[in-house]
Amino acid sequence: MFALNPDLVERVDCTPDTVVTLVDGTKYVISESVPEFIDSVRHYRASLIAQASRMEPVSTAAHSSSDDDLDAKVLPLHRKER
Repeated sequence: MFALNPDLVERVDCTPDTVVTLVDGTKYVISESVPEFIDSVRHYRASLIAQASRMEPVSTAAHSSSDDDLDAKVLPLHRKER
């Protein structure tokens, strides 16, 4: 048994086997049908949303500091040309 990150799934095909294609082109043949796979992904994502809604927000006052060295620095990221 192995776990698959659903955020990396590009598409799922039925050929008649269910083939999951990841964004990097890797393909896996799985035993579940396409509707079963989609239902599993929906259940997983719903559980993440439910868990996040139960989390208490962190107060920014508890993490504030007068020391400028502890402040986060924002650096611009540049995309590489392909």
